[in-house]
Amino acid sequence: MEEHYQHQQIEREAQQHWQDNQSFAVSETPDKEKFYCLSMFPYPSGRLHMGHVRNYTIGDVISRYQRMLGKNVLQPMGWDAFGLPAENAAIKHGVAPAKWTYENIGYMREQLKSLGFAYDWNREVTTCDPDYYRWEQWFFTKLYEKGLVYKKMATVNWDPVDQTVLANEQVVDGRGWRSGALVERKEIPQWFIKITAYADQLLESLEQLEHWPEQVKTMQRNWIGRSEGIEMTFSLAETIPGVEDSFTIYTTRPDTLMGVTYVGVAAEHPIALAAAKNNPAVAAFIEECKHNAVAEAEMATMEKKGMATGFHAIHPITGEEVPVWIANFVLMEYGSGAVMAVPGHDQRDWEFATKYGLPIKQVIESQEEGIKADISQEAFTEYGVLVNSGAFDGLNSKEAFDAIAEHLINAGKGQRKVNYRLRDWGVSRQRYWGTPIPMINLENGETIGAPAEELPVTLPTDVTLDGTTSPLKTDSSWSATVSPLDGTPAKRETDTFDTFMESSWYYARYCSANYQDGMLNPEQANYWLPVDQYIGGIEHAVMHLLYSRFFHKLLRDEGLVNTDEPFKQLLCQGMVLAETYYREDDKGGKVWIAPGDVTIERDEKGQIVAVHHKEDGQPVHYAGMGKMSKSKNNGVDPQGTIEQYGADTVRLFTMFAAPPDQDLEWSTSGVEGAHRFLRRFWRLAQDHSQQTEVPALDISQLNDGQKALRRITHSTIKHVTNDFGNRLTFNTAIARVMELVNAMGKFTDRSPQGVAVMHEALITCIKLLAPITPHICHHIWQQMGNSTEIIDAPWPECDEDALVADSVLIVAQVNGKVRAKLTVPADADKETIESLAMTNENVLKFLTDKTVRKVIVVPNKLINIVAS
Repeated sequence: MEEHYQHQQIEREAQQHWQDNQSFAVSETPDKEKFYCLSMFPYPSGRLHMGHVRNYTIGDVISRYQRMLGKNVLQPMGWDAFGLPAENAAIKHGVAPAKWTYENIGYMREQLKSLGFAYDWNREVTTCDPDYYRWEQWFFTKLYEKGLVYKKMATVNWDPVDQTVLANEQVVDGRGWRSGALVERKEIPQWFIKITAYADQLLESLEQLEHWPEQVKTMQRNWIGRSEGIEMTFSLAETIPGVEDSFTIYTTRPDTLMGVTYVGVAAEHPIALAAAKNNPAVAAFIEECKHNAVAEAEMATMEKKGMATGFHAIHPITGEEVPVWIANFVLMEYGSGAVMAVPGHDQRDWEFATKYGLPIKQVIESQEEGIKADISQEAFTEYGVLVNSGAFDGLNSKEAFDAIAEHLINAGKGQRKVNYRLRDWGVSRQRYWGTPIPMINLENGETIGAPAEELPVTLPTDVTLDGTTSPLKTDSSWSATVSPLDGTPAKRETDTFDTFMESSWYYARYCSANYQDGMLNPEQANYWLPVDQYIGGIEHAVMHLLYSRFFHKLLRDEGLVNTDEPFKQLLCQGMVLAETYYREDDKGGKVWIAPGDVTIERDEKGQIVAVHHKEDGQPVHYAGMGKMSKSKNNGVDPQGTIEQYGADTVRLFTMFAAPPDQDLEWSTSGVEGAHRFLRRFWRLAQDHSQQTEVPALDISQLNDGQKALRRITHSTIKHVTNDFGNRLTFNTAIARVMELVNAMGKFTDRSPQGVAVMHEALITCIKLLAPITPHICHHIWQQMGNSTEIIDAPWPECDEDALVADSVLIVAQVNGKVRAKLTVPADADKETIESLAMTNENVLKFLTDKTVRKVIVVPNKLINIVAS
């Protein structure tokens, strides 16, 4: 008997055993059902955080469970290793990005191993490895040959400190998400991939994703933003040198066309630039617009600003002149950079018109009786019936759509058009630490893809980073090359890929991670793909998942995979929250204090009533639960918790504290509770191991107590199997196992059949807990003398017969009040139950001198005797 639960030794031995035996290495086995489980891979920042631990534990529990179902399970791990943080760290610490990255990978790999995750480390991929990104470069040149890649001048968000392009989502309050610098709008040459060519496919195949959260699919539909509308031509009333005499506008509400009172154009629009040439005020306003927010959420709330250009457009139907204004809410990259403004029926246009005293005209009236729009107070944005619209008066919005479209088409001033909010994917970045874009610029101005035999185009490693300019742009010896066509001097592209490129296909590379003859081995890829279960945060619901879906369709069309979608089932795990504390500094700012540095006083209900700093005993403010983060200093180091309590405890707590798709509140007392449970489970196993011999279970010979424990055992199997396999609610599964362990702790029958029933219950507990707490289960399983490993043990099956009770406990009521509890045969009829109740002393006591009026029997629950 091993009296004490020595988690460090147990976990070290189990992990060494798995490593020595390559327990989780898998290969393609066509005659065996496969299961590919994948968690979004981490950026190698240096240390795991609890968000990582939770994400990867969920994936590992699912993987181990599916293996016990007899499936061939692939669970790989790798590193999203390129990106700006490595460059910033290199500048700050004077270390090369590659060295910093690989050192972090080494440390984090050991952290993952210390948690016992069942990864096939033979398939590890690192995106900054040339063996990985060479195929990304090869694929890009293939897309270029197909016409799906192009380069053009584009207006971008430019971070002047980090010297790189930022996606809209990386601009927060007009500033770069990492540097905090005011972002500029800048026009530079950029490489694009034509994701818009796949917009309809991306939209339509969302219907295939039955096992994705509806929220995520809705976010993707909105991001793609398919709309049907009219593209119409507005002519200019004045001749503007260097500017075409007309421009186009797209609208989904042509029914409001007769209400146009001005036109808004982006600051970069040719009309705006022409207006700025001789007008310093306009030029200054355009410069101001370069620093505007561009994320939709921020644009919706920011102050609407504008300036008149002095030019006018001609209404395509009425021929009236309407002023052209520069408006800060119009972006050049969306549509044509110009919008028709209908302030009577668009709230944004209404706010702008109200601010600048522009006309507001009503052309839509409500169809609902008793509702009258007051456009002097706000825009009326609903559909309705047209008024003040000439020949179109009286038509409803749908009828007007068709009638106005036909009018414009016949006049040669418009056409029906399907439009998308989605824009082509800009993949250029002006930084060093990324995959070099494999294009060659020839002397004659042409651009060609680097030949396959020259790939990978690798990054130089002997570089000095100054924090402003990429070494690729200053190292002429690196960029200098020759044309593969005729040997004349040429230049390599010095931009690198957006890191979304690497993360958009890593899931596929895992299937043939060591394949050297191509991007993918189709035979291997088509065995494993699609991913059966993908796990990651909701913050990746649009960008990463949309790009991965797009990339998969590109791989399909290149003949590398034969499926339409990469991820069959998606689980978005909740955040890990922890308590936050702070003090105010002299300027009123918050100085966040780590939870471990405070002492807390709680009331009898567990509510916090006072907090003091451990060092000086002075009060500290409690700011509630918040996402674990460096900024709020409330992170918990997983490594310290693992060392103190063990990986199994950490895994058990993270799975028990909340369902996987909900936020988890970190609790030290909860971790301690999980550890106590494992110690109790350990003691039960050690006590049972004292039995020198375990008799065969003979269910025909069991007494009531033995049957009761067996019934709990098989009820637990049934519920846990449903929680694991269908609901993915591991917290309720663990609660069920804890109830079984409690029942086992109270079971004192040491007769031969008592020992046999206890043995079955213990075996069941080990199997049910094995995916969650694999180390302790591995040890106890071996200790019990099993010849197979617990990782290969079959998942337990529920014996439905064991769930059928010979007798049940029901309550006996008199006039609705409980007067007794009766043990009756499970198949007892109404007469039998009534007879047993009428002869019970407690029941009879309340029927004295009363006449029974009615008897109500609810089978297996209660009998109620109504008497007066």
